[in-house]
Amino acid sequence: MERIQASERTVEAIRKLLTEGGETDDPKSELVRLAMRRIVEEALEAAVRDLVGRGYYEHGVEESRGYRNGYRSGRLKTSEGEVKYASPQVRDLSEGAKKLTEVRSRLRGRTEELERLGVEMYARGCSTRDIEAIFRGEDGRSLLSKTAVSEITEILWKEYEAFATRDLSELEMAYFFADGIAERLRPGEKRQAILAAWGITLEGPKVLIHLAPGSKESTECCRSFFEDLKRRGLSDPVLGTTDGAPGLIHAFEDVFPTSLRQRCLAHRMRNIVSKLPEGHIPGEIKQAALAAYQAPSPAMAELLRKEVVAQYQKEYPSAMACFEEDFEACIAHLHCPPAHRRVIRTTNLLERLFGEERRRFDAARTMFGEQAVLKLMYAALVRGSENWRGLKVSEFERRQLLALREQSIADYQRRHASPLKQPIRSPQFSSRKET
Repeated sequence: MERIQASERTVEAIRKLLTEGGETDDPKSELVRLAMRRIVEEALEAAVRDLVGRGYYEHGVEESRGYRNGYRSGRLKTSEGEVKYASPQVRDLSEGAKKLTEVRSRLRGRTEELERLGVEMYARGCSTRDIEAIFRGEDGRSLLSKTAVSEITEILWKEYEAFATRDLSELEMAYFFADGIAERLRPGEKRQAILAAWGITLEGPKVLIHLAPGSKESTECCRSFFEDLKRRGLSDPVLGTTDGAPGLIHAFEDVFPTSLRQRCLAHRMRNIVSKLPEGHIPGEIKQAALAAYQAPSPAMAELLRKEVVAQYQKEYPSAMACFEEDFEACIAHLHCPPAHRRVIRTTNLLERLFGEERRRFDAARTMFGEQAVLKLMYAALVRGSENWRGLKVSEFERRQLLALREQSIADYQRRHASPLKQPIRSPQFSSRKET
């Protein structure tokens, strides 16, 4: 029978949940519970390794230091539910049993901090100081050695690095979304941008593509972010949606020159309303603008644009200038299948997610400090993405998207009257029957 550590079985359970969905009704909470279980099991394994002087099923010379004797079950009550874990046992070493009991006892009073680490686990990993704080006794001494703590943090950091550098060539993107979240990590300091990208593949699943900190949403920062995705093999999407940040727009057009660009309509409507005179009720203007932006076709949208401007230009010139600005990008979604338009015309997915997590982790801004808050922001998106619902894409809609993709490439080459400097890898389509 293959001998497998308890923590490795937990890793397999996490992998299965992320790839197959598991049988739970709340995969987000289950992910955090498994993450907490893994942290506890790896900490206890590391503690035993220190005590007996050898790893799992390794033979040591100093047999008098005790030996392993299987596992016993342990439980922790947390706000995410009960967390069951396996605790390794040591025989012929009374000091070892005492220390393991002390570690387990300490955990029961630190479940809040443990949950935080569980959330951060699939973001950037936890720092050595984070782990040490959890496994510190009442007298302030660490219950784990520096070596044991380093082993845990190194494992978590490697997982983030693997995510941030993984090959993206298998992702055939239909739709791509990018946004920046500005967060004040400490009172009085300037906000720092965090760039995020996610998308919808030709088969319909939503996927988290990348996360990276940036000093600002400048063209240079955003271009570097997008170029990294291209270097790792990401195909050019049919359509990409961004807000109105000039850096994001210019960088997207530079790096994905043949993709349609959609201006986020949620951001655009806020811009229009902000241009109305103070005290004006925006309902009528909003309805007129949305009727144009969400018309049945690009041709109808253009006709409605002219009507809206003719009706409101004299009374609301600033709002109408905003309404017409970048109009083609505001209606780019109208080239795509009708059933997809509502999903692809805004970047609201990220905004909603971060809004919820900001409220949930508001105390972290002063409790955990700058680095921990940054980790929590990353973790919010990683954790939330595991529960995203995909988009239903029919066989006919896939063919529409690929035809639109090829047309966009041809239009680009015609406009520039020369081949692209770098070949564009179009999404590939393999015919299959509907299920």
